[in-house]
Amino acid sequence: MTITELPPTAIHRGEDELPFVDIGDGGTLQLLQVDLANGVWIVRNHFAPDTTVPTHKHTGHVLAFTQKGSWFYKEYPDVVNTAGSYLYEPAGSVHTLHVPATNDGVTDVWFAIHGANLNLDADGNVELVIDAHGILAFYRAVCAEQHGMADPPVVVIGG
Repeated sequence: MTITELPPTAIHRGEDELPFVDIGDGGTLQLLQVDLANGVWIVRNHFAPDTTVPTHKHTGHVLAFTQKGSWFYKEYPDVVNTAGSYLYEPAGSVHTLHVPATNDGVTDVWFAIHGANLNLDADGNVELVIDAHGILAFYRAVCAEQHGMADPPVVVIGG
């Protein structure tokens, strides 16, 4: 028997191929990959000093790797993520990400998010749901608006 089908190849994206988009409050986001069938999305964020991300809950687990700067959850201020830190967040975790004002320059963090991110108000009510489908649509729209790139080459699986 002869195998005629070629094996799958790796997909590469250089840092400059996927633009960072302004998401407000001095923060930017780069969407690297979405797996629409499994609800997984991988982003890289740049956070300015003294940034606080709204309190949120994750429906699935999250993996985070800090490349530069530092940040912590307001609920756990003694656990500070610094360059080289890895963090695992279990499904159901609720927290408020904060970047210290004393940071020198941006904090650069890579997140692999399984499931949805539920932004919560002060009473714990869901204000915004962000998932793989939603972040892809958002990123494409903002890339078109901010960079004139209607179809950035995000790695899209299952779509």
